[in-house]
Amino acid sequence: MKRAILVIFCAVVLVPATARANDDAKLVVHLKQVYNAWRNSMITKNPNNWQKYTSQLRQTNVRNRLWSERRAFPQGVFNAPVSPPNIQNLKALRVRVNKNTAKSVYYGKVDFGVGGQPTDNVFVVSYLKEKAGWKYDGGEFVNLNLLPKVREEIAKGDYKFVDSKDFIPDGIVPKLPIAITGMAKYIAKVYVFCPGREVRVTGNNGISSHLFQNTQGAEILVGGVRDGQNTLQYTVKDIPGGDPKAVLTIRLYLMSEVDGKKPLKPLEYQVENGGKPKAKGTMSFVLNREMAQYLKGE
Repeated sequence: MKRAILVIFCAVVLVPATARANDDAKLVVHLKQVYNAWRNSMITKNPNNWQKYTSQLRQTNVRNRLWSERRAFPQGVFNAPVSPPNIQNLKALRVRVNKNTAKSVYYGKVDFGVGGQPTDNVFVVSYLKEKAGWKYDGGEFVNLNLLPKVREEIAKGDYKFVDSKDFIPDGIVPKLPIAITGMAKYIAKVYVFCPGREVRVTGNNGISSHLFQNTQGAEILVGGVRDGQNTLQYTVKDIPGGDPKAVLTIRLYLMSEVDGKKPLKPLEYQVENGGKPKAKGTMSFVLNREMAQYLKGE
């Protein structure tokens, strides 16, 4: 460790006013140790340590996703195509704590171990404080290739970009999602195209909740779908400044487990350009034996 708290990792630490300076410095170091321990659990593929250093929120979300994709847990945790970045060689610009949430903002050659020459970018690590202490809750990579001015500012010591609210912990610990109890029988994805609008989609009695804002994307349906009746609910609202007459699409795709087989599209809500979507609605379909055989390749 170099000189004092204002120099350690070039950090700004926000903690309760009663905390002492050396406590602040210890917290900065501790959060880094938590990330390094989590990263080591990923590299060594150690499920016990992964659970030890990962927040309950992230564990539940990861398990739900893996089981919804019909992948094994915890083995599937370690099948990521990239390696967690080593923050030892990165410069910590900000370390902030707000109640039971924290974020560390790093800058430098963020290397995910995929080859090539990493460039200078921003990497943000989020933490949650639980009864057992601080836990890793996620990492976010901010690519500055399209923001060359920001990269230049940071290189010169101007950190105003990372002082925006997106990089500041809000002090709110999200409610734990409902945990599914086993592997989904069939894999499904929610697809939405909603320029100028906000679309919320829910399924499986609220277990799977999705928010799309002025975007085009697809997300895994938590819990998948089952034999027989399946239902989705959706809401649509305009975003200020958006085009209220733009096209809108909501679809549900069922993914085959057989390579080369196209997904099924049992549900679709489409609003053509110039049309007015319903503010809310429900879509249902029945997964029958023929569909099941197609998805499973039987």
